[in-house]
Amino acid sequence: LLGSLQATRALMVAAILLGLVAIFTAVTGMKCMKCMEEDQVKKMRMAVFGGVIFIIAGMAALVATSWYGNRVARAFYDPFTPVNTRFEFGSALFIGWAAASLAILGGAFLCCSCPRQETSYPPTRGYPKNAPSTGKDYV
Repeated sequence: LLGSLQATRALMVAAILLGLVAIFTAVTGMKCMKCMEEDQVKKMRMAVFGGVIFIIAGMAALVATSWYGNRVARAFYDPFTPVNTRFEFGSALFIGWAAASLAILGGAFLCCSCPRQETSYPPTRGYPKNAPSTGKDYV
């Protein structure tokens, strides 16, 4: 096989394996799981770490799918490629692009769930209550 085809296969296998690792890492960090429930900050960091791994897996899948799509497009428009051996964009490419974009989007949502830093703002002051209106306050 061509080197570019082997590289795209390796990237897709890496994306699948990274996706599995991301699933297990993110599930550990979910609020509904009993794992690590004594430290909520570490639990949320596990979810964020799973999100980062999802983004990396999505990027690997996106690069592999786009690289192969570019190869197909170049071969299709090459005048020296015989007509009977030309490939066209198939459903697998579109599924790959959709899966990569959903993995990146899901990882971004998980990264947005990071724990917020506790800030020590001064306590809020209550506003004074206004006297009840008699209905004659307007002009």
